[in-house]
Amino acid sequence: MRIVIAGGHGQIGLRLGKLLAGRGDEAVGLIRRAAQADDLVAVGVEPVVCDLEAAPAEELAEHLVGADAVVFAAGAGPGSGIVRKDTVDRAAATLCADAAESAGVRRFLVVSAMGVDHEPPAGTEEVFAAYLRAKGAADADVRARAELDWTILRPGRLTDDPGTGLVTLAEHTDRGAVSRDDVAAVLVALLDEPATAGRSLDLIAGDTPIPQAITTLTRP
Repeated sequence: MRIVIAGGHGQIGLRLGKLLAGRGDEAVGLIRRAAQADDLVAVGVEPVVCDLEAAPAEELAEHLVGADAVVFAAGAGPGSGIVRKDTVDRAAATLCADAAESAGVRRFLVVSAMGVDHEPPAGTEEVFAAYLRAKGAADADVRARAELDWTILRPGRLTDDPGTGLVTLAEHTDRGAVSRDDVAAVLVALLDEPATAGRSLDLIAGDTPIPQAITTLTRP
């Protein structure tokens, strides 16, 4: 497959690209700065410079033509303020969805976050609240698109622990943590299973092997 990863230099994006390239897929990573390109090349990913906060949908769509799927794994990241939570975590996701539709790419995966379908609880720190609202708005926009075969993955608290390949994956789970390694591995499994389209899924560490977790979701 040819997979385009928005946020190709991010911590999940790099892991995902490496997994895809390692099994023979054509992985393309969208990056904001040319200086990030060598990190992608080192793991077998083709870098494409495209600033998702500045590029028009028409320009982005050109990079998506011929892709089998798009994965939105971009994020403003720690240390960013309220404005960039909106311009990246919401607006860039919407931009990628627009571009995917224009390029005729139906399969569209989003890396979101748990608990974004509701207003943040009272007392939530304002920047984190803005992040949750931005993710929730982006998810709602994607879910409304009939032209996309979307899947929204909502990991719990992300860690840099080594992946175990054991997860809990369901429409709703308890709160918990999950390694970025396992998030990337689940994304690969979701790309391989079109029957997961139209699902919003929570993900935390668990005791079920990833292939089995996917099979359980899609079993009639």
